Amino acid sequence: MTAAVELEDVQCVFGSGAAAVRAVEGVNLRIEAGEFFTLLGPSGSGKTTCLRMIGGFTLPTAGRVRIGGEDMSLQPPYARPVNTVFQDYALFPHMSVRDNVAYPLMVRQVPRTERARRADELLAQVALPGVGDRRPAQLSGGQRQRVALARALISQPRVLLLDEPLGALDLKLREQMQTELKALQRRLGITFLFITHDQHEALSMSDRIGVFNQGRLEQVGTPQQVYNAPATRFVAQFVGAANLLDGAAAQRLTGHASALLRPERIRLGSREGARASGQVQEVQYFGAFTRLKVQTADALLQADLPELGGPGAAAMAQGDQVHLHWDAQAVHALAGAAA
Repeated sequence: MTAAVELEDVQCVFGSGAAAVRAVEGVNLRIEAGEFFTLLGPSGSGKTTCLRMIGGFTLPTAGRVRIGGEDMSLQPPYARPVNTVFQDYALFPHMSVRDNVAYPLMVRQVPRTERARRADELLAQVALPGVGDRRPAQLSGGQRQRVALARALISQPRVLLLDEPLGALDLKLREQMQTELKALQRRLGITFLFITHDQHEALSMSDRIGVFNQGRLEQVGTPQQVYNAPATRFVAQFVGAANLLDGAAAQRLTGHASALLRPERIRLGSREGARASGQVQEVQYFGAFTRLKVQTADALLQADLPELGGPGAAAMAQGDQVHLHWDAQAVHALAGAAA
């Protein structure tokens, strides 16, 4: 089956000589048709440059970009079967919502009545029926984001590129839009390529995730694979809270030279059978769980204890002595120790 997007040994270098910046270095990636695929990474890791090369806004220095099996490496944006939704919405303030959505069809000289009909249909699909006559300034941030989505979808792109589209929204609205975006993608069946630096956003929305670091893809996998079996130390540390253990401490606590132990896999118990004991250095309450930082003989360990069902979590205080337990399968061995 033909992939929606394929990157083959893609590189992108800005500048030349000693001042050259290698933004993307040797990336190979295959995104399947109908997938919700997320590129995750910190600022400056290369994920947005990758998206721009797929969209045609930046040309690769080397390698190939294929969309639907066709080499699009040097094609301009308007010649590619993709569309982009940006964080700032980029709506025309002087136009009505309907005209904003229909703008790509106006450029193609589609008749006005057909433009209006298709725009109203898409507004209904993104849960904004009846707002076509308003101006963008009369809408909330979440509503404007839906308008930007409808405009990007009206030309029926093969791939929709979303460059941190929820970054400007407050937390509650952001979570609501995450649910709506995923539901919309499932309903339409269009390939979504989503860019974010928010690990929780990536884990909750994606079919698969590609984790970027310093211009390279460190790991591609399902959210469960990336979280529970990170391929590198960077992925282990960047995605989720982590206890990273190395050397003699790792050997004594886990039996590995380098290992990951997620804080939520640790529980409190009796001295008997404990894998480590220590003194609570800090207690942080997060509502759904309480985070303890426990200094053991080997390492400072972080333990996230659920609000309900965890013995004694709510009563913990700095200076308390605790005994930590975890199952052997909770430990994930890492390939190399810290540099």
